[in-house]
Amino acid sequence: MAQLASLRKVENVKKKRGVAYRLAKQWDIQLMVVPALILIFIFSYIPMYGVLMAFQDYSIFDGFWASPWVGFKHFNMFFHSPEFWPIIRNTIIISLLKFCIGFPAPIFLALMLNEVRNMVFKRVVQTVSYLPHFLSWVIVAGFAMSILSTDNGSLNILLQKLHLIKEPVGFLGKAEYFWSILVTTNVWKEIGFGSIVYLAAIAGINPSLYEAAAMDGAGRIKQLFMITLPSIMPVISIFMILAIGNLLSAGFEDILLLGSNPVLRDVANVIDTYVYRVGITNQRFSYATAVGLFKAAISVGLLAFANGFARRSGNSLW
Repeated sequence: MAQLASLRKVENVKKKRGVAYRLAKQWDIQLMVVPALILIFIFSYIPMYGVLMAFQDYSIFDGFWASPWVGFKHFNMFFHSPEFWPIIRNTIIISLLKFCIGFPAPIFLALMLNEVRNMVFKRVVQTVSYLPHFLSWVIVAGFAMSILSTDNGSLNILLQKLHLIKEPVGFLGKAEYFWSILVTTNVWKEIGFGSIVYLAAIAGINPSLYEAAAMDGAGRIKQLFMITLPSIMPVISIFMILAIGNLLSAGFEDILLLGSNPVLRDVANVIDTYVYRVGITNQRFSYATAVGLFKAAISVGLLAFANGFARRSGNSLW
């Protein structure tokens, strides 16, 4: 036993020396990471002391240390608020719709583009699908409002010419259409940019695998399911873990802009927009911080759960 313990100590020392040696040998590369770490520390970690407001009746005149402590008062107020369940319902439904539709969409696009043999057409499709990502939500929301407008909106004009409707429909003024419009707009905006990672993963697959499969008589469909998908599954797993961790992040800019109509408040009010309206508009800083901290705690739990589940397949983040 003593010999085993001494051997383990020697191995641990070697590992520590190995890490220190690699860091010292790559000092110039490691130095490049320092500015990013400094920025993360300044803008992500230092502001964390602001969560103290969730446990205080914060006053901008008294500051963090002079404001009275109230414990979990603001959390209890949120949990017993009549808006709690509608907000949680809207957040979960919108998040699940974005996850179930928006998450696989870039994968399907990448798989389809991988099958295209005409390089000119492929590059044109890639460029056109990437461009919406670089547009701000203000511009995208303006496009959506223009297309769905009852006054010369292209969608209403098309439906009327096809004799599907008799009068223009106010799509952005009816609650039953809001979730569909929101998810469709998100997919259109992000599908191209999200496919970049999957196209890169597909490009890294060894071509000899496809050649061997073709020699064995496997068609394109079988090659897709037997080679392409299993090869990019580690990348899919990592992005799925991150997406599950963000399930309570239903969106902010898109919902705030597309759901600005007061008629849509019952289906467009989610945690992020609620925090904005309560914290910034009504200046209830402590209450809004408590709601945001509640969301962050649930998100961390979801991330840990998804990572633990993915660890069984060996594709976890940690």
